[in-house]
Amino acid sequence: MATTYTGTVNREPMPSPQGGCLLMVGNFLSAVRNTHSVCEDLAARLAQGGWDVVTTSAKPGRVSRLADMVQTTWRNRDKYSVAQVDVYSGAAFRWAEIVCWLLRRAGKPYILTLHGGDLPQFSNRYPRRVERLLNSATAVTVPSEYLLQYMARYRRGLRLIPNGLDLDSYIFRVRVKPAPRLVWLRAFHQIYNPSLAPRVAALVRQQFPEVQLAMVGTDKNDGSWRATRRVARQLGVFDSVQWLGGVPKARVPTILDSGDIFLNTTNFDNTPVSVLEALASGLCVVSTNVGGLPHLLTNELNALLVPAEDAAHDTPRLSGESPVVGSGKARTWPPAGAGEADCGCISRGSLLPGPFR
Repeated sequence: MATTYTGTVNREPMPSPQGGCLLMVGNFLSAVRNTHSVCEDLAARLAQGGWDVVTTSAKPGRVSRLADMVQTTWRNRDKYSVAQVDVYSGAAFRWAEIVCWLLRRAGKPYILTLHGGDLPQFSNRYPRRVERLLNSATAVTVPSEYLLQYMARYRRGLRLIPNGLDLDSYIFRVRVKPAPRLVWLRAFHQIYNPSLAPRVAALVRQQFPEVQLAMVGTDKNDGSWRATRRVARQLGVFDSVQWLGGVPKARVPTILDSGDIFLNTTNFDNTPVSVLEALASGLCVVSTNVGGLPHLLTNELNALLVPAEDAAHDTPRLSGESPVVGSGKARTWPPAGAGEADCGCISRGSLLPGPFR
């Protein structure tokens, strides 16, 4: 089912393309899954700026979503004059190939936006497919230095456009003496390794019995939700975990404000908006160092980076060996390497990466 956003001009409108309408192809699932994508914010802001935008798809099932993308792309071909298509690895890459084939049949120019920390590995396995798709587009954008570096071999002239973040929506608070209040915010899927979060909580509890962990995210139905709850029970921290499930985007700032330490446990990643949201809220970020995260975060400057799948490395950093969790020893955050003499001088700008300040 396509959604049409009609521009309401409340300021000087941005120039719209000839024909006045843009097609956006991606995952618009916030209404059915509490999963809010960057493309949804972009569509709404373009509409607010005076564009007419047709989006697809909001269908929750994979088959129905692909069918909706195909139908919307073809049936509306006389309405829009240009398209923007999100590109991910795995099965979703095939969806992009099919949609772009239809766009070429319809004679429509299109822009590709690359996503996902696993896209470089996927491209190594299928270089000809990736090169063919990327070079068929009028332009290709990437949201991170990581994808810019690794995908440049498949297409010249990639444009770096970081994901936008509305900083006014987040409550910034410096954690001078952080308490063991942990927040985890991703989907329950194996690539995000959610079961590592209760493992970390269990180890932190050895020194901080009052540890609390809030886990926020939708169940992707691959068994990760059940596995994470099972691990929490086995380690005796089940009652210390708030199982919040998927939440509306509007609740995220309040949830982040209730915590002090943000855990990012993923096995693959690019430029996760959840990590940017945590930084914008002033949380102490502890993350795996996979994919694009070392391009986004600087270890012991605006985050602590640890090897993937290694809770034993997370725990010392969260407890006695690194200045994260506050205690009677008056530990402070960020670490001394941040170059700030007084935590009172820490600002949102000093934590966020350059493009997001």
